[in-house]
Amino acid sequence: MTTIQIRPFCPVDEDAVVELWLACKLVGAQNNPRKDIARKLRVNPEWFLVGEVDGKIVATCIVGYEGHRGWINYLAVAPEYQKRGIARQIMEEAERLLRQAGCPKINLQVRTANAQVIEFYKRIGFKVDDVVSMGKRLETDEPYS
Repeated sequence: MTTIQIRPFCPVDEDAVVELWLACKLVGAQNNPRKDIARKLRVNPEWFLVGEVDGKIVATCIVGYEGHRGWINYLAVAPEYQKRGIARQIMEEAERLLRQAGCPKINLQVRTANAQVIEFYKRIGFKVDDVVSMGKRLETDEPYS
């Protein structure tokens, strides 16, 4: 297991975080990562976590809570650092923050084709809920390239 230092995101981290998300294929045409970062920095910015190994950002996790459910977004681990316990460590910190805030349940979304990630979440205690995930864009992002 590789131990990481977990800390809140700082604005100087932006380029490294975007590169990480691109490497992990988390950026789709519908979401501009730089706009997503700016949006998170307006709401509980201290819950935008980065994980470092030897000063290099190798993981991220955006944690959210609106008083009813906690949410996990942009959980990412650099491909060359996967399967070393890093995702588990950053999720443990996310869960600690949410428990401390009184959050009763965490929700997250995973693309159905991403079987490896679904299995990871199952291993750390998540279950598939019998729900339909729906969304409605209130702001359209230009495609990111």
